[in-house]
Amino acid sequence: MKANAKIEFGDFQTPLALAREVCSLLIRQGIDANAVMEPTCGVGAFLVAASESFPNAQLLGWDINTNYVEQAKSALTQIGVAERATVGQQDFFSHDWESELAGIHGKLLVLGNLPWVTNATVSGMNGSNLPVKENFQNFRGIEARTGKSNFDISEWMLIQLVKSLRGRTAMIAMLCKTAIARKLLRFAWQNDGRITKASLYRIDAKKHFGAAVDACLFLVQTGSSGSTEASVFDDLNGQTPSKFFGLAGEDLVSNVLVYKKLKHLEGLCPYQWRSGVKHDCASVMELKRDEKNTLRNKLEEKVEIESDFLFPLLKCSDLANGRTEPKRFVLVTQTRVGEDTSRISAIAPLTWNYLYSHRKLFEARKSSIYAARIPFALFGIGDYSFAPWKVAISGLHKTPRFILVEPFQDKPVFFDDTCYFLSFQNEAEARVVADILNSEPCLRFISSLLFEDSKRPITVDLLQRLNLHAIAQEAGFANEWTSVRNHRNFYPIEQVGWQSEFAMDRPIGGRFAE
Repeated sequence: MKANAKIEFGDFQTPLALAREVCSLLIRQGIDANAVMEPTCGVGAFLVAASESFPNAQLLGWDINTNYVEQAKSALTQIGVAERATVGQQDFFSHDWESELAGIHGKLLVLGNLPWVTNATVSGMNGSNLPVKENFQNFRGIEARTGKSNFDISEWMLIQLVKSLRGRTAMIAMLCKTAIARKLLRFAWQNDGRITKASLYRIDAKKHFGAAVDACLFLVQTGSSGSTEASVFDDLNGQTPSKFFGLAGEDLVSNVLVYKKLKHLEGLCPYQWRSGVKHDCASVMELKRDEKNTLRNKLEEKVEIESDFLFPLLKCSDLANGRTEPKRFVLVTQTRVGEDTSRISAIAPLTWNYLYSHRKLFEARKSSIYAARIPFALFGIGDYSFAPWKVAISGLHKTPRFILVEPFQDKPVFFDDTCYFLSFQNEAEARVVADILNSEPCLRFISSLLFEDSKRPITVDLLQRLNLHAIAQEAGFANEWTSVRNHRNFYPIEQVGWQSEFAMDRPIGGRFAE
C-alpha cells in the first residue's frame, strides 16, 4: 500500500502477538462466541488469533482492500480453518451493518482494529475513505465550522456498530484511541445506546504501532442500559481498575470517585469563557522583534508596519510556564467577526500593503469560517478581546494553571486559539477570580473532570462547569466574591490609549448568567 493510501485508510495492521494477547484477555474474562466478526480485518491477524481462542466459532472478516482480503484468506487457509471462515471485500461506509449483524446468530463478538485517521486528514488529502457527510455529533453550526466537528473515522464506525446492535446482547472488543472509546461511551450513554458495561485496557501504541497516542483495548457489552461508568486498567494484564470514568453532572468526568466528593462545586460559570484569536496564518500574522529590535515574521522577513493593529500575544506554552510578558505580537485586523477590513488601508497603509503582499497565504486557508471572503479575516474576536485585564489558561496542558494577565505597553494582551480566557475591566475583580480559580478545591475539581491523554485536556465546556460561587465558599474567598458580585456592573470603562481606537458601545468582558 502506498504511503498516502496508508494514511488515508488509517492503516495500522495489528501484530499477531498483540491480537493473541487480546484474545487471551477475552478468554480470561469468560467471553464466549459462536461467531467472531471483524469489520475491517486487514491481513487477518485478529481472525487468526480468534480461530485459536474460539475454536468452534464462525469467523467473518471484511475489508475494503482486496489485497488484504486475499492475504487474510491465505493466512486462515494455512492454519486449516478456512472451512469456518468467510472473508470478503466490503466498504464499511456503504454496508448495511444492521442487516449483516441481524443475520448472525448466537453469541457474537465484534473484534478488531478500526482505522486510525480523522475525517479532516482524509478530506485534506482529497481522499474518499469517509462516511456520508452528516452531523452525527449534533454540533451547532458554529461548533462544526470552528473544528469541533473533526472526528476520527473509528468514532463514526463504532457508533454505527453500536446503533446496529441496539437491543442485542453482544461483545465489542476494539483497539482504538482512548479518546475514541470515551466519545463512543458518551454518545451511547446520552442516546440510549444500551451499553450494559464497558472497560478500557491501556496498550502501548508506540510499541505496537509506532503511534504516539494514548490507546486501549475497548470492551463493550451491548444489550441493555447499565451503569454509566467504565473501568480503566493500566494494561492488558490488569486485575484491578486504576480508576473509573463516567457520565456525571453535565458531561464525562475522568475520575468518578473524586468527582462525587466535589460535585457540589459544579454549576454554570457566571462568566463566558472565550478562546483566543484564530487566524490560521501564523507565518504572516505573528511577529517577533530580533536582537536589533527589528520586527520579523515567521518567514524571517523584515516587517515595517504601523503599530495600530499590532498587539502583544501569549501562547499556551507561555501560560503553562507562567510567562506573562509577551515576546510575540499578532496583527488584529478586526474588532468583531465579519467586520470589513478595508478600513486598514486608510488607517495603516503599510500594514495593509504588508497583508496584501501575502494575500495568497490567506486565500489558501481552508476553514469555512473564512468563507465570507473578507480579506485577512479573523475568528474568535470581539469586544471581550480588547479588555485590559484577563485570566487565561492553556487548553493543551494537563496541569491547570490560571494566569492573571495585565496590559502590556498600554495594549491588551491577546492569546492564540489554544488558550481560553475571561475578560475584565477591573484589576481587583480579575485578581479575585484568578485566586478562586487557582484555589486547591477548584484545581482538584478540575482534575476530576479532565482527561490527561486528550489532545486538548482543558476545554470551554469544562471551564463552564465551574461554579465560582461554590468554589469561593469552599476556598475561603466568600467575602471577596460577594464584593465582586455586588459591584460587577458599576466599573467604568477607562478610555485610554488603544481603547479610544476600539471603544465599544457596551461593557467589555463576561457577564453573570441570568
